Amino acid sequence: MTEFNYQKDSKEQMPYQHYLELYRQADPAEISSRLQIAYNEEKKSFQLRFLSSVYEISWPGYEITHCQENKSGYYPLEDMIYAKILVLRYLLESKTMLSSGEFKTYREMPSGEVYYKQFNGRCILRLAYGFGNKIQAFGKVMEALDGEKLKYGDISYEIELFDQFRLRFILWEGDEEFPPSSQILFSDNFTDAFSAEDRAVIGDVCIGTFKALDKVLA
Repeated sequence: MTEFNYQKDSKEQMPYQHYLELYRQADPAEISSRLQIAYNEEKKSFQLRFLSSVYEISWPGYEITHCQENKSGYYPLEDMIYAKILVLRYLLESKTMLSSGEFKTYREMPSGEVYYKQFNGRCILRLAYGFGNKIQAFGKVMEALDGEKLKYGDISYEIELFDQFRLRFILWEGDEEFPPSSQILFSDNFTDAFSAEDRAVIGDVCIGTFKALDKVLA
């Protein structure tokens, strides 16, 4: 995509039906081979790990069900339209890439400087003001997602989005003098596997999941 279509609740800018039709026309064997994900020919379904839960995704119907219970009982891929669109685009357009172990900011990746203002507002500031004064709640959310605790900032975790694709979320708690702040880092294999738009939607989907989990776990 050449445009950064990124407005909430806009059917024109998040065309679910468009990608659904492309998915119905796609070759499941090609998707399975390109992404190295399991496809059951008899059941006509993929098995995909997304944000610590394993889902079964039918083809061509795109019906999504979780395969096992997780710690929270919340399954964003069954509930969130933005997550469903993101996974459709992943299945249709992405590719398997191995990370070197390095992590990058959004700004350091291709087209990141161009779209940084949107990403900063929709993701970094939203994370900071959503959880910068709720450090313990953030920790509970990350633990529910099988996050790996890190030592950056006041609290930080690393989580897996898809197999091999990992993100780090770092928070600095606000006080009377300074507002809360945050940073989001992407494993370097995101660079070639996802567009700048998709990387921003990834941040948005993750934070939407965090907020939903916060309510479930409260």
